[in-house]
Amino acid sequence: MRVELDHLFVCTAAGGLEAEKLTEIGLREGPSNKHAGQGTASRRFALSNAMIELIWVSDAAEAQNQQTKRTLLWERWCGRGDRACPFGICLRPANARDSGPPFPSWEYRPAYLQDRLVMHVGEAGIEEPMWVYLGFMQRLHRQQWFREHAIGIREITGLTLTTPKPLQSLVSRKVIESGILGAQIGTTPLLEIEFDGQCRNEQIDFRPHLPLVFQL
Repeated sequence: MRVELDHLFVCTAAGGLEAEKLTEIGLREGPSNKHAGQGTASRRFALSNAMIELIWVSDAAEAQNQQTKRTLLWERWCGRGDRACPFGICLRPANARDSGPPFPSWEYRPAYLQDRLVMHVGEAGIEEPMWVYLGFMQRLHRQQWFREHAIGIREITGLTLTTPKPLQSLVSRKVIESGILGAQIGTTPLLEIEFDGQCRNEQIDFRPHLPLVFQL
């Protein structure tokens, strides 16, 4: 089964003030979101094929409750500047036929989703990104949210993840094999996001505010 990127997230400080760094370069911010029952909230930037989400813990009790704790979102957020990888990579089927998650996973049914919907969370620790499969999502859903950005970017066309240690889970191998993500070793976690095939040969580095580099 072919899969593609639906959205990615990066853990930020409470309130997601780092989002201002994205708006400063000409990204149009979409509606913010609060994940009821999960204890997180986010600020979002829609592209025509995917979304960039800045996420933080807004309710510590909810983030550590019985339903949510297996996601390790609390540990990932608290450890984002230390031992935890601050990213999440969320995939969807490349066509309308959903034959199930492409990697070993467990079913997560957060309170903010409709009853019939389920997320599949990959089996991996916080030293890797949070891997999520959304079988109910389609590219059309993202296209409906997209509004032109002043900077002119439209699509995410590549991702390169830097981690201090090699990715070792079966989940990560499956995602890399899908062609969605490249991986390399470096001193600190970093996600390089390529837009529109990097046609301009330009780069925007958001460090130290965000562990992101845009390749335009």
